[in-house]
Amino acid sequence: MARIGLTCYAFVHLVVAWLAAQVALGDNEKADKAGALQIVASGGGAWLLWVIAAGTGLLALWQLTEAIAGHRHAPRRRRWVRRATSGVEVVLYGLVAYSAGKIATGGSAKAGSVVATVLAEAWGAAVVISAGVLVIAVAAFLAYRGIRKKFVHDLDLGGASPAVRRSTERLGQVGWCAMAVAYGTVGAMFVVAAVDYDPAKAGGLDPALKTLAVQPYGQFLLLALAAGIAVFGVFALLESRYRKI
Repeated sequence: MARIGLTCYAFVHLVVAWLAAQVALGDNEKADKAGALQIVASGGGAWLLWVIAAGTGLLALWQLTEAIAGHRHAPRRRRWVRRATSGVEVVLYGLVAYSAGKIATGGSAKAGSVVATVLAEAWGAAVVISAGVLVIAVAAFLAYRGIRKKFVHDLDLGGASPAVRRSTERLGQVGWCAMAVAYGTVGAMFVVAAVDYDPAKAGGLDPALKTLAVQPYGQFLLLALAAGIAVFGVFALLESRYRKI
C-alpha cells in the first residue's frame, strides 16, 4: 500500500506539471494539486481519487510513526533530523490525501476561502504571515534536501544498476529543488496577501503559478518549473520502487 501511495503521489505531480505547462501557454485551468485531482474527477476517475486518498493517507500515517519513533538505525543526531523530515512528509502526504478525499465526495479544496476567513479576524494577518513564513521555511528545507541529496538516505539503491542510481539521484536533486521553488512561491503569496489584505492573492499553487506567468520571462520560468515538477514526478515513480519501507 505504501508503494501504491507513492505511485499515486507521483501521478498527481505529473498531472500538476502538465497543468502548469498549460498555464504557461495561456490555459486558465487550475494547476495546484486540488486542480490536478479535479481533472481526474472530471474524467470519471472518482475511484482513482479514493485510491490516491487511501494510498497517500497510509503514507501519512506511516511517516507519522516514523516521525514519532522511527529511524532508530540512524545515529542519534541524524535520527532527529530524519524524524523531522518524516514530519514534513506527514503534512505533504496528508494534504494530498485530504484534497483527494474531499474532491471524491463532491467537495473542493480551496485555500483562498480559508485565507479570506482568517484575514477577516483582527489577528488574521499575523496568522497568515506566520503560515507563509512556515511554508517558505519548508521550501528552504526541500531545497536543502535536494541539493545535499538527503533523500538518498530513504532509498535502497543497493540492487540498482549504476546508471539507475545516478539517474535517481539527479532526478531527485532537480525535482526537490523545483518543489522548493513552487512551495516558496506559495509561501510568498500568503505573505503578500496578508500585507495587502487581499485574500485573492493567496491560495494554492494555481494563483502562484499565474503570478509567475505574468512576470518578465514568466512563460519561460513557468515552463522550466513545470519541467522540474515533472522531473519530481518521475523521481517519485523511482522512489515508489526503491523507497525503504
